[in-house]
Amino acid sequence: MEEIKTLIDQYVAWLGSKITLRQVADWIEITTPYLDRNNDYLQIYARRQNGSYILTDDGYILDELEISGCKLESPKRSALLEMILNGFGVKLVNGAMEVSASKDDFPLRKHNLVQAMLAVNDLFYLASPMVTSLFLEDVIAWLDENEIRYTPNVKFTGKSGYDHLFDFVIPKSKKRPERILQAINRPSRDEAGATAFAWIDTREVRAADSRAYALLNDSEKPVSPSVMDALNSYEVYPILWSKRQEMVEELVV
Repeated sequence: MEEIKTLIDQYVAWLGSKITLRQVADWIEITTPYLDRNNDYLQIYARRQNGSYILTDDGYILDELEISGCKLESPKRSALLEMILNGFGVKLVNGAMEVSASKDDFPLRKHNLVQAMLAVNDLFYLASPMVTSLFLEDVIAWLDENEIRYTPNVKFTGKSGYDHLFDFVIPKSKKRPERILQAINRPSRDEAGATAFAWIDTREVRAADSRAYALLNDSEKPVSPSVMDALNSYEVYPILWSKRQEMVEELVV
């Protein structure tokens, strides 16, 4: 317990030390330590308005995806976008992802906006023009094909008070405990760290025998051993997409 608490405290301290602020007209630019697919630090903008605060990405995420050729015009992609934003309580205002916050819930609302930015960026970014379907769609099709029961897009509030959105929860059965499954389209140390933190923060409010898995897309390139090690060290069990059939029995029962 104390070891995990120390790790969480270190993570929160690291977040605070990596955040920088800059005045831009009547907005405050907040640079976070989270990286987008271009290895640029995610930035959001905040300003006071009518006694509260407006936080926005200024349209960055959707503009970048559009420039990359990933249009969100199809009904299925629009529905997926809306589902993610609703899961984090984020609104789409003139192409920008936006939340409003009070002094009391500012940290939580900022956290939700950044997590929504990461989720949308990861879900819709197509690594190659030859990719014909989204990784999450492939995962859903695989779960359905193997008759693995699941509830999609489940949000849990962790011990810290932050909300964490998990892609799938496989309910407890007579033989297996509750299983939480996160699909990671672009496995990296940052993505592994975010998933590990979400699980560390959440596991204490779930059943003691609950297990977490990360399904890693290795279709385009091999997953780094450092990513696998990072997940394993926090008891998030990695599953390579190329070896997914080896895990069917553990998930289907």
